[in-house]
Amino acid sequence: MTDIAHTAIGDLLGLRQDGVLRFRAVPYAAPPVGALRFAAPQPPDPWTGVRDARHHGPIAPQPPSRLRLAMGEFDRTQDEDCLTLSIATPAADGKRRPVLVWLHGGAWLSGGGSLDWYDGGALAQSGDVVVVGVNYRLGPLGFLHYPGLADGMMGLHDMVAALRFVQAHIASFGGDPDCVTLMGQSAGGGAVLRLITWQETRDLFHRAIVQSGSVRRGVSSAEATARARRMMQLLEIDPDDGDAAERLRSAPAERMIALQMQIARENARFAEPDPAFPPVFDDFDSAEAFSDRVAAAAAERGIDVVLGTTREEMHAFLVADPSMTRPDEVAVAERFTTLAGSADTIQAYRRRRPGGDTRDLLADLVTDHRFLFPALDVAERIERAGRKVFVYQFDWSPAGSPWQACHCIELPFVFGTRTAWDAPMLAGTNDAEYAGISDSMMAAWNTFARTGAPAIPDLPWPPYEAGQRQTMRFGRISGVVGDLASVSRRL
Repeated sequence: MTDIAHTAIGDLLGLRQDGVLRFRAVPYAAPPVGALRFAAPQPPDPWTGVRDARHHGPIAPQPPSRLRLAMGEFDRTQDEDCLTLSIATPAADGKRRPVLVWLHGGAWLSGGGSLDWYDGGALAQSGDVVVVGVNYRLGPLGFLHYPGLADGMMGLHDMVAALRFVQAHIASFGGDPDCVTLMGQSAGGGAVLRLITWQETRDLFHRAIVQSGSVRRGVSSAEATARARRMMQLLEIDPDDGDAAERLRSAPAERMIALQMQIARENARFAEPDPAFPPVFDDFDSAEAFSDRVAAAAAERGIDVVLGTTREEMHAFLVADPSMTRPDEVAVAERFTTLAGSADTIQAYRRRRPGGDTRDLLADLVTDHRFLFPALDVAERIERAGRKVFVYQFDWSPAGSPWQACHCIELPFVFGTRTAWDAPMLAGTNDAEYAGISDSMMAAWNTFARTGAPAIPDLPWPPYEAGQRQTMRFGRISGVVGDLASVSRRL
């Protein structure tokens, strides 16, 4: 059995370990540096001889993760030359296996598809599939918008380039280019939804998995341009000078990454952890219009979807924020009024969570309106459009954990990578519970990639229907329940 993959642009030497062959730092585009900073990704140059793909390359320049207090830290070299894939496969042979392409989260500003957290080895081995992790540009280098310089969606264009590489070359790694599932979490989940609507991705993937993906619109081009001008101002670049674009292309990446956090603070709103440079979207006037576009595109292209959230998404953000230990009562009342229609709605949330403090109730409110309700709205629109959608909620958390079933907590279960995590949100994990839930989730994700139905032994998971709201709950007791959100929707 060979450890070399023979692609049309060159041969790659992989690393065989624990029954899985891994290829790391596989270039899917040219380095986006110099004149290519802010440009659309360009094809990688071919090479001669055998390229060593046994070692990780850099991830995109980025600040520390906002959720490191929940998820733990990671240490990886950072560089703009980061447009690479991590590929895990049972063998680089002629067998055509289902392919899972992973888009990491991190609020468009942090993370990496090549992190050990997302190692595809366990998924590949358990389901006889090929798993591909994507590194893409982040922060202002990936999503800065300025007319004539950058369209504000460079990171999304990177993802399309990665999918094109998969189409052209994944057969060399034992994968089937006609059976590709695009999966992502948080920002990566939002990217999956957006890419479903893009004509450029037609025939590049065939199914989709969306974990805690935002359906909120990105910033408008006008707002994004204002933030780009603010970045230039902080870099002491006059936006109206003829050499402004060239100076921005050559500005130190480290300085730009640091300044984006200042811009984020300047635009911050209470209990709304939004980044400074999300993607730019002017073609959807509301979240509902965006969801309609997703549903129509999924129906037209024959894309079925697995979609879900965690039970307490926002606890990761609010518990990690010292200012939210005792949140301002006036600001809390305003958020309840804005999102739920009345400050008095907090009483309904208090009845639903007896003993919960104000931070808990605020987190529940924002979880519902930022994650759960929009996800179910997308699911219902996809179902009405005639495609199958399978909905889940991840309910598990360690006993007594302040993080609860927070944003990102399902990731070690999906990838079977608990040993790669040193995460406070996992402190006190019961080994048997972890193993059982992880086995079920990996089985579901793998069978969905293979057949279009997320089968779990002895746990039937039917498609979602608006009248029934069948939802798979992963927790100490796993199984399908109906009408999961009926109580929340009345709040």
